[in-house]
Amino acid sequence: MKRMPVIFAAHGSPMNALAKTPFTEALAALGDRLPKPQAILVVSAHWETEGTKILYNATPQTIHDFYGFPKALFDVQYPARGPLSLAQATQKLVPEAELTEKWGLDHGTWSVLVHMFPNADIPVFQLSLDTHAPPEKHIEIGRHLRSLREQGVLILASGNIVHNLREIKWRDTNGSFDWAVEFDAAIKNALDQRDEKALAQYMEKFGAAAELSVPTPEHYWPLLYAFGVSDEKDKISYPYEGFEMGSLSMRTVMWSA
Repeated sequence: MKRMPVIFAAHGSPMNALAKTPFTEALAALGDRLPKPQAILVVSAHWETEGTKILYNATPQTIHDFYGFPKALFDVQYPARGPLSLAQATQKLVPEAELTEKWGLDHGTWSVLVHMFPNADIPVFQLSLDTHAPPEKHIEIGRHLRSLREQGVLILASGNIVHNLREIKWRDTNGSFDWAVEFDAAIKNALDQRDEKALAQYMEKFGAAAELSVPTPEHYWPLLYAFGVSDEKDKISYPYEGFEMGSLSMRTVMWSA
């Protein structure tokens, strides 16, 4: 079986689940050209836990973990089944990880997958973000997941390189702040160079631009898992590059053999 790619997908606003934009069209095109996975393991910005958890649920619920949005968004369902044997296999790969039924597919997962794999016919499970782990640990956990690629598992990390909700310009659909562009470009360069130290120590390395772009780390951390899963043999590409509402980078990254 050919080794599956690794993807870091931006997700931005939950409304992207319903939207038809250049970004969501890029996600759909990406799904069309990928080999069909045996399963999908998602590391989402929206599942934070103490320690690492792995979703172990044969029928995971669609979680609408937001408020103040139209009813149509709350009506979205993504009824993918959960691959229990793969969840158990993943637990063996990640030291101290625990299986849990107490989660489902949050919008960091399904708002991306409704475009990439709209039929929900591929099993999906999730791995949580350990809130007590330093950046280097997130990269290390990613490395533990590498062998899943050989088993037909698509590892999809979902977040945003730049994610500052306090600075959002709601009416500036495709706008961007200078500091957002600066940080996004710096991280792209670090990814291109496989500069692990810069990716992990982004606050120390990139200063004020990093502080504004990553006021809280949960949307940045998934990128570190995806980087950890990738290796030097992979070719890096960017299926989508751009910004939404000034302070959301929609950069999507793929590593493939």
